[in-house]
Amino acid sequence: MQLIDGKALAKKVQDSVSTGVEQLKQEKNIVPGLAVLLIGDDPASHSYVKMKAKACEKVGFYSITHNMPDTISQDEIIATIEMMNNNPRIDGILVQLPLPKHVDTDKILEVIDPTKDVDGFHPYNVGRLVTGLDGFVACTPLGVMKMFEEYNIDLKSKDVCVVGASNIVGKPMASLLLNAEATVTVTHIFTKDLKTHTSKADIVVVGVGVPGLIKEDMVKDGAIVIDIGINRREDGSLVGDVDFANVSAKCSYITPVPGGVGPMTIAMLLSNTLKAAKGRI
Repeated sequence: MQLIDGKALAKKVQDSVSTGVEQLKQEKNIVPGLAVLLIGDDPASHSYVKMKAKACEKVGFYSITHNMPDTISQDEIIATIEMMNNNPRIDGILVQLPLPKHVDTDKILEVIDPTKDVDGFHPYNVGRLVTGLDGFVACTPLGVMKMFEEYNIDLKSKDVCVVGASNIVGKPMASLLLNAEATVTVTHIFTKDLKTHTSKADIVVVGVGVPGLIKEDMVKDGAIVIDIGINRREDGSLVGDVDFANVSAKCSYITPVPGGVGPMTIAMLLSNTLKAAKGRI
């Protein structure tokens, strides 16, 4: 069994982004800019945004966070996004999810200029992904693909089971895998017998937020397991959606939690923002 070290790979990606930023500054006098909208007081969201801001500073980005109360109106959020759409210093716009219940998330995401949609959630970029065209791809699935590339895991003709069908992870993950010529099964909350699907797969990718969902008897010997889930126990420790202690013994490769997919999400956000900044040229 080999651990897929997301922390080390994320540093490698960030170092590459730092080099790209320096080149862009010297050759074109462009400093990539990322704007984040943070609405409400969710502790996890605040912690995550803080990590993003720190990462931006480290690679040399200009970054700004718009902190808004959860009572803010949808129209005010839209006006702020439109202001950032028109700001030439901002290359990437990120709306931290989830949003308050009175806000229409789909409508908010559609307001973002697709060329600044570094989270890859705009229908324009989702459509380009599905049809195999270049665009911005959701950061977490993109990070998983980077892991496959780094560890020379060939996806062509592999049977892959994606557990979870969210717009943020499961669906874009499935599209990326299909584009890489894998055979993909997508399961979700209404799937009748999850084990029948996961136990046949060469690769299992899971991201549903259910601690220990994937058990030892649900994966075959030699499987590759990518655990995107991140769950906080009552004692404060973090665990994934996979019963790591028992499942890892059967795997050829597996991602740990923490230190697996998590660090790659921010790394790919930085990579997407640099890509957007290069689009200014």
